[in-house]
Amino acid sequence: MVRSLYLKIVGTFISVVIVSICLSYVLTPYSLNQEVIFKEELSKISIGLAEVIQMTGPESIPELMDKFDDIEFEVLITNGEDIFFKKEDKFSIPVRMEDVEEILRHSFDDPVVLLDKNNRSARIVGVPIYVSGEPYALITRIDYEDEFEDMKQGIFISLLLVLLVGSLLIFLASRYLVNPIRKLTIAARQIAKGDFSVRVDKKRGKHQDEVGELIDSFNHMTGELEKIDTMRADFVSNVSHEIQSPLTSIKGFTKAIMDDVVPQENQKEYLTIIYQEIERMSRLSDNLLRIASLDSEHHPYNPVSYRLDEQIRNSVLTTEPQWTKKHIDIQLDLEPVEIFADKDLMEQVWLNLITNAIKYTDENGVIQIAIQIIGGKITVRVRDYGIGIPKEAIPNLFARFYKVDRSRNRSVEGNGLGLSIVKKILSIHKFSISVKSEEGKGSTFTVHIPISH
Repeated sequence: MVRSLYLKIVGTFISVVIVSICLSYVLTPYSLNQEVIFKEELSKISIGLAEVIQMTGPESIPELMDKFDDIEFEVLITNGEDIFFKKEDKFSIPVRMEDVEEILRHSFDDPVVLLDKNNRSARIVGVPIYVSGEPYALITRIDYEDEFEDMKQGIFISLLLVLLVGSLLIFLASRYLVNPIRKLTIAARQIAKGDFSVRVDKKRGKHQDEVGELIDSFNHMTGELEKIDTMRADFVSNVSHEIQSPLTSIKGFTKAIMDDVVPQENQKEYLTIIYQEIERMSRLSDNLLRIASLDSEHHPYNPVSYRLDEQIRNSVLTTEPQWTKKHIDIQLDLEPVEIFADKDLMEQVWLNLITNAIKYTDENGVIQIAIQIIGGKITVRVRDYGIGIPKEAIPNLFARFYKVDRSRNRSVEGNGLGLSIVKKILSIHKFSISVKSEEGKGSTFTVHIPISH
């Protein structure tokens, strides 16, 4: 059975209120000091009665008591020996001689309050009065149990009203609290079905709390998932395209050779193309594996201290067959410097940047590579004077499979992974890279390495 958070909130509130009401009703007699509450009232009643008796005279006492017949209290006027007046109900007033003497010793404004041993909820109040010039004790017995029960019932009714009103309010308030969570649940189900465009609306000025933070985090998460899903789709599309193109070439040329469509003297040329396409697929496979490895949290990272200038010289020598084939002049200005980094990974960075510069440099062109220490940073610049990069293409330059001019994929070898590998390796080291380029004038890639490294 699915339990709604809405019902849980309402049920919890009502349960807490009911338990509170029960405890309040049980603990009220203990929390309220009955003596403090009623002693003053009982004293006022007795003093008021004494004032009325003294003003009206002793002969009007019976008539006066008849008027108070509907009030449940008993009256006794005595001096300890003689009883001047007596009005009793079910109980006789238990008064001793010493109690009367104590009452007569007190002043009119200071009545004596005694406990009725026969009934703990009743009190005996004595006030000294004068009847026909003689001192007497006006003794009143009052049972306030009914009044106290009325008070408890009043408290109980008040708490019951609190329960009813509070329950109604919590029903309304819970909808305000639960509705955003319901929206999040519906949106999460849509995401589970593959719809990453869903967002949860957040009204301005509302949900400036933990629920609002949850909505913001959820929307941010769905945005990132949408980007990842788009990247995944592009990745699959690009990989499929990069693999399909050489496979189509290999299949076509192989079929032509097998069917003797290609003359014997031209077969070597076709086999050379097949070999180049296989190499292209091999490079793509290597780059894909390298990207996957770099994305993995378990990729080996072994930084050591070594000479950066010597590493770049070795990278230039490694690419010598490529730049000598195009008669490119490599100009080096390498300041001796030592860095702390993963030597193998950084070698891949320099090889990719130099190879990239060679690709887009015309024959008999120039490539300049320099190391400088500027502003507390080591900068490595690789500059070519080739075709350059359009301004609008620079922000996407390090995206996977991105090619500035896809129409020239065949004329310029590459699969759009080289610069993304460079960016990933530099990110692992917490280094950075910037690009400046102008179409027709060449490009400059600058790697920034903090001097602490």
